[in-house]
Amino acid sequence: MSLKQLIENCKIDDTKAQGELYKLFSSKLFAICLKYSRNYAEAEDNLQDAFLTIFKKIEQYKNKGSFEGWLKRITVNTVLQRYRNEKVFDIINENTIEDVELDVDEDTVSIDYLLKIIQELPDRYRLVFNLYVLDGYSHKDIAEMLSITIGTSKSNLARARQILKQTIENYNTERRSQSL
Repeated sequence: MSLKQLIENCKIDDTKAQGELYKLFSSKLFAICLKYSRNYAEAEDNLQDAFLTIFKKIEQYKNKGSFEGWLKRITVNTVLQRYRNEKVFDIINENTIEDVELDVDEDTVSIDYLLKIIQELPDRYRLVFNLYVLDGYSHKDIAEMLSITIGTSKSNLARARQILKQTIENYNTERRSQSL
């Protein structure tokens, strides 16, 4: 069955088609959920919520643009919705923002370790860091998505980078001392 036919069948609540769509896209969408969630279990919950939203709103997809892009957008928005109503963002004076460069040496820090420490960031920092650095959203877009100011987005990104930089420095120092 073609993707177009699968989508049409999902629009009429065909559970077999919904199962096929889930099989087809769940791993890609789970990776997005994992990136924005606090942990694996929360990512699983977010994936289920995303698919419930997808099936509820699939009628709105008009076969224009990338269907996968549409799915990803719904997934990101579903995950972010969990945090919008929580008070996870601090209002920051934009004049106090000090940006930090985060240089990661791929020979000393594995990608798995980097993803692990990103996931351990506090919600407000992790969300902004992922949206800005990993997904390429602007601070203006992030501010709108999370209902925060542009300054808050910038400061949360700077703080995320500070935390990651310090964590990586500590990790590298510990590894060097163990090898002596």
